[in-house]
Amino acid sequence: MNAPANTTDTPWPTGSATRETLQRLLNDRSVTDIMLAVPDIQGRLQGKIFNARVFLERMTGGAEMCSYILATDIEMTLLDGFELTGWADGFGDFLVTPDLDNVRMLPHRPGTALVFGTPVHDDDTPVGVAPRYMLSTQLERLRELGYLVKAGVEAEFVLYTDGPSGQEPAWSENLDYGLQHPPVVDDFFRHLGEALNDAGIPYEAIKTEGAAGQAEVTFAYGDALAACDDYAVFRQIVAAVAKRHGMTPVFMAAPETGVGSGLHLHLSLWNEHDQPAFAHRRGEDLPPVTKHALAGLISATPHMAPLYAPTVNSYKRFQPHSFAPTRYNWGFDHRGCAIRVTGHGNGAHLEVRLAGADANAYLALTAYIAAMAHGIEEKLTVRPARDGDAYQDQDSIPLYADLAEAVAYFEHSTVAGFLLDKDVVRHYSHAARAELTWSRRHVTDVERQRGIR
Repeated sequence: MNAPANTTDTPWPTGSATRETLQRLLNDRSVTDIMLAVPDIQGRLQGKIFNARVFLERMTGGAEMCSYILATDIEMTLLDGFELTGWADGFGDFLVTPDLDNVRMLPHRPGTALVFGTPVHDDDTPVGVAPRYMLSTQLERLRELGYLVKAGVEAEFVLYTDGPSGQEPAWSENLDYGLQHPPVVDDFFRHLGEALNDAGIPYEAIKTEGAAGQAEVTFAYGDALAACDDYAVFRQIVAAVAKRHGMTPVFMAAPETGVGSGLHLHLSLWNEHDQPAFAHRRGEDLPPVTKHALAGLISATPHMAPLYAPTVNSYKRFQPHSFAPTRYNWGFDHRGCAIRVTGHGNGAHLEVRLAGADANAYLALTAYIAAMAHGIEEKLTVRPARDGDAYQDQDSIPLYADLAEAVAYFEHSTVAGFLLDKDVVRHYSHAARAELTWSRRHVTDVERQRGIR
């Protein structure tokens, strides 16, 4: 990465910064821009880039943004029909208040500090459908039950380059767990790792996966909200690094027929004494709280599928013997199940494998935590673990065939309305309906290939 233009000897800062550090960096001109960012319903960071001095002098109380950034599709279409905003009120603004104690330096934009913002209404109450606030609400719910949530993110995506016939995977062979990569792949991984380190994002490993062009990045375990923030910043960074290497990272659940990219979230609960609540040894009975959390996940996540499988493409990943689940089941160290109990001793945790690469990590984790809290509150009983071929399991609920089926269940679910709030259900049901409408109106390349003879 190139160093910023800087007239001082102060090195380019890395990682996170406090409010006081940000002021010092502004004074010595190490920071010239502030990116005020809001995670949208697709999980992307949206917002504005401000002159840093003007922002810190005038806007520490907040800045106005059009509220449609939380009520739009992936193409930023002006969608009507949301209660939050629409043509009826002229797509008005909400205030975005900055969290100046959560500042990130962006190595791919030297001189820029990223600040996460919280959208609030005119009465200063948070906007309830904002993904980051939704997650915070569910984390607080578990905190009231006596538990903190730690999370680790495992993200898969496919890198494409421009080829003679259009975009094609950056490499063509199966490089799963490979350690001898083409030079262009090694260079990309090295620069990505450097950028993540400079941004203070604690990643654990970068590896190639089984499909052509497919890569995986795993992130260190820690605070659940911080894990989602790190992942959102990662999405910004990986796009910038890939572009400099002539590549495009694609975060689709099924980027090619027969290829699936997941967003696996690893979760554990910790009690008020910072002791792991899921700790157990192989062969031992699971702790009661683990059983209740599993039961909640199995029984409640089917009610909230549009939060972790939000697109038409999401459901094309759920194929037999694909390492993506097809049933709401669980098993010990079983990658064919929706929930995998894995880890050893104090490191024992749950890996939820439902979300694909197109999922919003904040929303997926919101659904999972709400489900676990439900299981713990109601002391639900979990069905037996699946041993054997999970794809032949006829005793567990099947995943939905498509988004239409999922949203029809979601929008009428009393469980979803109770766990998430009815306003949230209406908002994300409308977003899913808009996704379905778009899909139904557009002709795909595959349809043309089959139809033109």
